Amino acid sequence: MNDLVATPSRWRSPLGAFMLVAGAVGLYYLLTEHVAHFRQALPFLFLLACPLMHLFHGHGHDGHHGHGQGKSGAQPEDGSER
Repeated sequence: MNDLVATPSRWRSPLGAFMLVAGAVGLYYLLTEHVAHFRQALPFLFLLACPLMHLFHGHGHDGHHGHGQGKSGAQPEDGSER
């Protein structure tokens, strides 16, 4: 027989409930007291997003047709498209 007993979730214990409430209070404090700092940094965050998007979002969109395909992926010599 199976003698394993399921353990209760950490978040349903009294300590877990306290951690959730303390995290919510801390998040509220950060959002209300530090909005001015976030607004000052917002233009720089947008500028930082540009190179990061360039690095991480440029792959896999068929942007490089014919790379690594040899002669079979090349355009016909008469200049017509397939």
